[in-house]
Amino acid sequence: MGKDYYKTLDVPRSATDDDIKRAYKKMALKWHPDRNQGSEEASRKFKEISEAFEVLSDKNKRTVYDQLGEEGLKGGGVPPGGGPTGPTGFGGFPGATSFSFTTGPSGTSTRGFAPSDPQRIFEEIFPGGFPAFGSFGGMGGMGGGRTPMSSMFDDAAGGSFFGAMPGGMPHRTSAQQRATSAPAPQALEITRPLKLSLEDLYSGSTKHLKVNRKFLDGSTEEKVLEIQVLPGWKSGTKIRFPRAGNEQPNGESQDLAFVVEEKPHPVFTRDGDDLVCHLKIPLVDALTGSDTKKVVELLDGRKLQAPFPLGIVKPGQETRVAGEGMPIRKQASPKNKGDLVIRWDVQFPDRLTPSQKEGIRRILT
Repeated sequence: MGKDYYKTLDVPRSATDDDIKRAYKKMALKWHPDRNQGSEEASRKFKEISEAFEVLSDKNKRTVYDQLGEEGLKGGGVPPGGGPTGPTGFGGFPGATSFSFTTGPSGTSTRGFAPSDPQRIFEEIFPGGFPAFGSFGGMGGMGGGRTPMSSMFDDAAGGSFFGAMPGGMPHRTSAQQRATSAPAPQALEITRPLKLSLEDLYSGSTKHLKVNRKFLDGSTEEKVLEIQVLPGWKSGTKIRFPRAGNEQPNGESQDLAFVVEEKPHPVFTRDGDDLVCHLKIPLVDALTGSDTKKVVELLDGRKLQAPFPLGIVKPGQETRVAGEGMPIRKQASPKNKGDLVIRWDVQFPDRLTPSQKEGIRRILT
C-alpha cells in the first residue's frame, strides 16, 4: 500500500503549499534529532517527515504520488494516460538531490524518486540555523541588543573578510544541474570563527556580517548575513548558511559556516553553564570574618552583593550563588540558568615584623 505522506504531515489531500510547509516546519522542529538527544525514533520520524514534505511540496512529484502512490513514485512511473515515451525530468526540492523518471518504448520505468538528505532540506527551510525563537520552541527568548553592521568579521574575527568567502544568496541553478538520480557533488564548507563576548552569549544579540559572493561568470554580489545569537550558546556552536558562498566549477556553491568562539572576559570565566569570578579578601578578614559585602556586577548590569563565607575562609574557597550563571538551552534541564561561583583569593601580607610574627605564634599555638 505504501506510505501515506499526507498522514505523515497530518494534512488533508486538499492541503495547499502553505499548509504543507507549515506542517513540515512544526513537525520537523518537534522531531529533529538534535532536540531529542539523538533518539532513534526521532531520527526515523524526522526522515519520514522530510520525505513527505519533499514529495508534497513539489507539484510533479505530488501528481505522480497522488495517482500511483509511493510504489509508483519510487518505481519511476508516470501518471496514467500521460507523459511521453522519452525522459521526463522532475525538479527536486531546492538544493536537494534531483531525480528523473525514464520510460522505454514498453512503458517500463528505469528510475524513480529517491529521498534527499533530510538535514539539507531542513537547512533550506531554516537557512542559517534554527529560527530565532530561542532555537527550538520554548527554549528562551532572543534578548540582547542589535550591534551595528560590520564589514565581515570586524566584530567577529577582528578583521575584514577574505575574498574567497562570499555569501548570503540562496543556491543558484546552472545548466549543469539537470535532473539526475545520483546525489549532487558535496559543496565545500568554509568555516571561520565568530568571536562573541560573554555578554552576547548571556543576553543574546544580533550580528550582521557583510560578505561578497563570486559567480563563475565573474560577477560578484554583496550580501549581509544576519546571525541571531541566542542566550546560552557555547563555544563550538556552528551556524551554517548552505550554499551561500562562491559558485564552484561543478555548479554547486560553497557552504558558509561560523563557529562560536568566546572572547576573554575581565571578570568572569565560563565553566559549562556556571560563571566563575575571583574576589580578593584580606587575611585578617579571612581569619576573623567581616560584615562587609563584596559587590559583583553581573553580565546583565545588575549588582549582586556577595557576603563573606562564615568561619575561616581558606584560599580558593568557593561560594555558590544559584541561578546567576549562564542561560541553559537544554529543555530537559531542571533549571534555567547555571550558578555563579565566587572563588575567594586570600591576600597575604608581603612581610611581617618580628613582633607581628611573635604575636601570631602566640595566638595560633
